[in-house]
Amino acid sequence: MQYTRLGTTGLKVSRICLGCMSYGVPDRGNHPWTLDEEQSRPFIKKALELGITFFDTANVYSDGTSEEILGRALKEYTTRDEVVIATKVHGRMGPGPGGAGLSRKAIMSAIDASLRRLGTDHVDLYQIHRWDPQTPVEETVEALHDVVKAGKARYVGASSMWAWQFSKALHVAELRGLVRFSSMQDHYNLLDREEEREMLPLCAAEGIGVIPWSPLARGRLTRDWDETTERSVDDAFGASLYGTADRTIVERVAEVAQGHGVPRAQVALAWMLGKPVVTAPIVGATKMSHLEDAVAAVDLTLSADEVARLEEPYRPRQVLGFA
Repeated sequence: MQYTRLGTTGLKVSRICLGCMSYGVPDRGNHPWTLDEEQSRPFIKKALELGITFFDTANVYSDGTSEEILGRALKEYTTRDEVVIATKVHGRMGPGPGGAGLSRKAIMSAIDASLRRLGTDHVDLYQIHRWDPQTPVEETVEALHDVVKAGKARYVGASSMWAWQFSKALHVAELRGLVRFSSMQDHYNLLDREEEREMLPLCAAEGIGVIPWSPLARGRLTRDWDETTERSVDDAFGASLYGTADRTIVERVAEVAQGHGVPRAQVALAWMLGKPVVTAPIVGATKMSHLEDAVAAVDLTLSADEVARLEEPYRPRQVLGFA
């Protein structure tokens, strides 16, 4: 495993982040395909054995049970200072107007609830899961600043929004002398490269760490175009993201993988890891091979010709994933 700084911070993270949306009580929330605690724990343990120290979850994943499972496993398998825990706030966690969003009230309640579920007194990275158009960004940024100053988070980050929105949030923090965003968790992979237009150049210019979600396009980059999985059948959100994607790209991933004699996942992740702006893709794992391929991808180098062949079929798409 390789390690790098998160943007221009001093925080060291593994080049692969384990995404924990796949771990949670199946009948809680809207992810019926999740693994329960007994099934999930071996993956968290294996990730640690492979050198992964960066773990990402969210309060809304399986109604908070993802945080609970992750917190208990990390407490058993490692020490707190050895890992980087990231979670997120925005989605609905309770009834009424204060049960969601990025108001001061919502953020202050959500961080305390996340810490209880994770069983820790702080998270390393606290991220706003989406943009909240109903709350002034000044209020959100000031609340995040207070969360950090209270010792409940070490750094703050953001996820999936327009570049102008993120730029505004960065400006507000700078103007008011508040804690600055250190990371952007955005939707980016070979099938959807719209972030290359504005968000990624903004992050590069501002020294923001980039930790893309869905780097394997919900698995579409790892299997034949017409092949389905239990998750893909039930994943309406995933279907909305890649229903119009170009199957030629998937076929070229297979060709390059065959040339290297490696699984397709390694090629798709190696392409992303080769982008200087990318800190660590967030990879989900429901099979041990998912973790093994992700870690192996860190050491796989693609030639310039291979990169060009993978990228050439791409055509502009509607921007998706902000909802």
